[in-house]
Amino acid sequence: MVIGKVINRVVSTRKYDSLQGYKLLVIEPYDQPGKERFVAADMIGAGEGEYVLVSFGSAAQHGLTREAPIDAVIIGILDQEPEAR
Repeated sequence: MVIGKVINRVVSTRKYDSLQGYKLLVIEPYDQPGKERFVAADMIGAGEGEYVLVSFGSAAQHGLTREAPIDAVIIGILDQEPEAR
């Protein structure tokens, strides 16, 4: 799992059928210099500027309501900004 900040959303006019209904957000990893941004599916209503907890890989599939080609899913919204190490 990774803590990240939602920095944008992905807008697409066409996408794979099983992705319909999933909001896709661009996440910037928190406190990990040099790590690339990534896209995660969101079903819990995260918005830009919020810090979120993201699960990856096969564990991410457990957070979905149906099978879809998604390898990162937002599983929580943090109540406050994490403290720097």
